[in-house]
Amino acid sequence: MTINEVRVPPFYDNYIKSNTTEDLQEALLTSRRKLLKLAKKISEKQSNFAYAEGKWTIKELLQHIIDVERVFCYRALSFIRKDSTPLPGFDENTWAANSKASNRKWKDLVSEFKSVRKASIALFENLDEEQLASTGIANNNESNVIGIGFVVSGHVLHHCKIIRERYLQRN
Repeated sequence: MTINEVRVPPFYDNYIKSNTTEDLQEALLTSRRKLLKLAKKISEKQSNFAYAEGKWTIKELLQHIIDVERVFCYRALSFIRKDSTPLPGFDENTWAANSKASNRKWKDLVSEFKSVRKASIALFENLDEEQLASTGIANNNESNVIGIGFVVSGHVLHHCKIIRERYLQRN
């Protein structure tokens, strides 16, 4: 299956469009590489920067990326295993406010992202067509597994762009 067979709610369209390949594994590897390349340019001091009052720091943003990836991979796993239980949404701002990311070292957050992405790649890489096409309900919306994979990848690319444009340009 390719990106052309994605079924996700329209509010994820920008994440899907952020991907530059139609192959899910390639997309996951590309977004991983881009985030890690960007992370190398960010110092511990810079990682504590927020570009405006009330905005997340870069550390909080990376913790958000990690949290979202975990949530979405759980959704994919639930759909793959044919669990018909509708899954809840989550409040990303509440999660960020309670993440305590500011107490963490930048290098540790980057290491955690590497581990989470490695697990995500392992989850998606051995799925067959039936599993990738599996659907379910999360946050009151239907998605398929391949769509979730491309959202995971595109979410990282979306936030890489935000870091470059709103954080590193001003810091």
